[in-house]
Formats: sequence, C-alpha cells, structure tokens
Amino acid sequence: MALFKKRTVGKPGEWFYCLEHKKVEEGPECPAKDRFGPYATRQEAQHAMETARERNLEWETDPKWHDRQGPDEDDA
Repeated sequence: MALFKKRTVGKPGEWFYCLEHKKVEEGPECPAKDRFGPYATRQEAQHAMETARERNLEWETDPKWHDRQGPDEDDA
C-alpha cells in the first residue's frame, strides 16, 4: 500500500503552463518538472514564460544578487 497517492486530476481553477508541450492546462496534466504554476487564471498561465523572463531580468540586474566582484572592481 502506497503512503502517498499521486494526484492525477487537478483542481478546477488551477492553471498551469506546460514547458514540454508549450500549452496552458487546467489542473496539472504533465509532471511538475515540466510545468509552471499554479496560476489563478488562464491568462496568467498564458504569460508564464514572459513572467519568468521578467523575473530573471530583475534577478540578473539586482545589485544585491551578485556577491562576486565584476571586471571593473579590483581588490585594490
């Protein structure tokens, strides 16, 4: 007897973006490793890749994120 059941059906109203199939799904149809979400609306899930790009750009340009010195900074 398994201790944990695999959830095969998502909850209505949960939206995901599948990275493998590049499509929006209501409820998780694909494995967690292949999807972003859950999102509250279909529209949010449709813009998942755009949201990820924006967040990545914010992290890459955040001066507190980088803890190493850049090429213009010397240990003088």
